[in-house]
Amino acid sequence: MKSLFIVFALTGLLSAKPLNIVFFLVDDLGYMDVSPNNPETFYDTQNIEGLAKSGMRFTNAYAACPVCSPTRSSILTGQFPARTHNTDFFGAPNGFDEIPENYKPLKDGEFGRHKNRPVRPAPYLTKLAASHTTLAEALKQRGYATFFAGKWHLGRKGSWPTDHGFDINIGGLESGGPYSGKKYFSPYGNPNLADGPEGEHLPDRLATETAKFIADHKDQPFFAYLSFYSVHTPLIGRPDLVEKYEKKAADLGLETGWIDEFPRKARSVQQHAVYAAMVEAMDLAVGKVLTALEENGVADNTLVVFFSDNGGLSTSEGSPTSNLPLRAGKGWLYEGGIREPLLVRWPGVTKPGSICGVPLISTDFFPTILDAAGLPAMPGQHKDGQSFTALLRDPAANFAPVRPLYWDYPHWGNQGGIPGAALRQGDWKLISFDWKKGSELYDLSNDSGEQHNLAKQYPEKLKEMEAELARIRKSTAAFSTSKNPGFDPEKFENW
Repeated sequence: MKSLFIVFALTGLLSAKPLNIVFFLVDDLGYMDVSPNNPETFYDTQNIEGLAKSGMRFTNAYAACPVCSPTRSSILTGQFPARTHNTDFFGAPNGFDEIPENYKPLKDGEFGRHKNRPVRPAPYLTKLAASHTTLAEALKQRGYATFFAGKWHLGRKGSWPTDHGFDINIGGLESGGPYSGKKYFSPYGNPNLADGPEGEHLPDRLATETAKFIADHKDQPFFAYLSFYSVHTPLIGRPDLVEKYEKKAADLGLETGWIDEFPRKARSVQQHAVYAAMVEAMDLAVGKVLTALEENGVADNTLVVFFSDNGGLSTSEGSPTSNLPLRAGKGWLYEGGIREPLLVRWPGVTKPGSICGVPLISTDFFPTILDAAGLPAMPGQHKDGQSFTALLRDPAANFAPVRPLYWDYPHWGNQGGIPGAALRQGDWKLISFDWKKGSELYDLSNDSGEQHNLAKQYPEKLKEMEAELARIRKSTAAFSTSKNPGFDPEKFENW
């Protein structure tokens, strides 16, 4: 009888369908933009809220960089951007397409608009290196159909999604936003996205393409990566939704507010009608894909991840959102620039409506997805990631060892951010700026808004964390800024 039970158990395991994966990546969406994290948000995000209620919400999840391309690289490689040398958004001023082995600080003529800055930014690699086995390639090698839709921004032609493991690419190219054609509306002017009917809305079209892929591949394991262009600039919304939020702001009596964030000002009130329209349209697109999972009978066998590539845009380019109480936003090493909304639904595993406060970072997705799918780890590739499947099963699980989370942004952010690096260890966070501000130390358990710099009160903790940051920077072979001997403070313009 016992042997018969074992046979039945093994038969069940062998016949179990491989786990499907749907990964939503939103561009520039802030932690406080979605209702699961902020019930008072100005934006309607009902489908995202429904996903949170049916899965697990993480309150301390981070992008590996405060700008887009580096975080996107970290998701697909499982490595810190400092290690892959993808530390700035592709297209930012840079001296090299390839990082030479004999790297030396850039020359004056290679800096463009950064020529007269107090420190020279580090160079960065402007493509996702072909030497990596990406998450898509790892899944494809194990029989998964792989699909990409939306924003790529990880290299020019020759380094597009289909060059890195995706069978299908809908709309992905080197551009960081929908800047051609009618931008967020058809005709798109995108060589990798056929135009739809006049006026078709881009987020809805990307969701439709994703839903079609799910329907076409419901009988085999699939990885669908919907990487929204939304809610990145240009700020353009559906007219009906813009009108809705203009009325909402007026009815609530909301007015634009600002707070100082040297050298910029940061928006302090969520009431930007166009941005709100973009957020809701993205939410509706998420709902369309989740509905497709249900309609095709695969929802119960699909791991769903929802994430953003950096914090909300609060200090530049219209400054359309507020991240308060988190400080600053996109392009900054403060929490507003790197803490992200993260929702994960793994049917039968994650408890509906559960919450986890353990700090995680975007390098963790690669090993977690392999682990959840029952596939072998690839420690030589996702060397800076750690699987958090134990937390998905139990948010109170012992997630040891407590490892430091690390950010390196040796660049002048076009949102006003200052070059530097950061480290989070437990509740302590160190930010080491390369100009003006020096080192700042915060206790995030009592000060998530990073208003109280404790560097002088805790010199030993500061020294300890500075040493750990230096160790990690060395271990990743991170490139650094360099002093600019030709800097002229009289000609220096705030950026």
